[in-house]
Amino acid sequence: MPLIVQSPTPLAADNLDAVRVAAGASACHLHSPHLAELADIDTADEALRAQLDEICYARGIDWAVVPVGKRLGDFKLVVMDMDSTLITIECIDEIADFCGKKAEVAAITEAAMRGEIPDFNESLRRRLALLAGLDASVLEHVYNERLKLSPGAETMLAGVRAAGMKTLLVSGGFTAMTERLKPRLGLDFTRANELEIVNGKLTGKVLGEIVNADVKARIVQETCAALGIRTDQAIVMGDGSNDLKMMALAGLSVAFRAKPVVRAKASVAFNFVGLDGLLGLFPGSAA
Repeated sequence: MPLIVQSPTPLAADNLDAVRVAAGASACHLHSPHLAELADIDTADEALRAQLDEICYARGIDWAVVPVGKRLGDFKLVVMDMDSTLITIECIDEIADFCGKKAEVAAITEAAMRGEIPDFNESLRRRLALLAGLDASVLEHVYNERLKLSPGAETMLAGVRAAGMKTLLVSGGFTAMTERLKPRLGLDFTRANELEIVNGKLTGKVLGEIVNADVKARIVQETCAALGIRTDQAIVMGDGSNDLKMMALAGLSVAFRAKPVVRAKASVAFNFVGLDGLLGLFPGSAA
């Protein structure tokens, strides 16, 4: 199996050698200054994974073992979480900043994403209640002034489209953001929570069912069924515990700048490279 190593900075020869020796690789091919492929990894057992985690993390390198012959085009759907995955912010925290409650809301968000508040619905209701009465115009301010795409997002999306893949953005965040991102980025499908707005004010509630971990997983299953593909033909990218159930369905799961519980269960973890690191997992194989 090939071992792929990537870094946002040029890969130093001594760092590559340290990884090669630890992995027992027979050769190293440099695809670019930021991407290398090490050949003939016999196994990636728990001990080797722990060793690679330690060696690579200390050097600002991301690593992944990819099955021999696997191509990006073998997958048919890319599924993305939004907050802290496709974009750099947690939208609800930034919305709360407009009423002076960012720290309070952010603490609940962080605990929920680490899995310390197991009931996502309850954590969302608690946070939303703090926003009641806020002018709905803040949603546009957050989108225009604070929302930034994660590094490599547009390159990744262009690459997966070139490989013939569909895209799904599924979020425990809000349609106020996903529906703006959909045409901007050319996304095929989106799903998120719809904030209730009455007389131009947030009520502190959402309309319809809350998009929690179970709903995210169901949406992935439904989208795959509608496309006539298996769930193992999907790639799922996320960062929080709310993403774990949909990630478990995927043929490849990517933990992006993720919480430890998510990194531990994902196929691949990107701690340093951008979202376009997904393309680097399949060098020279876009279709």
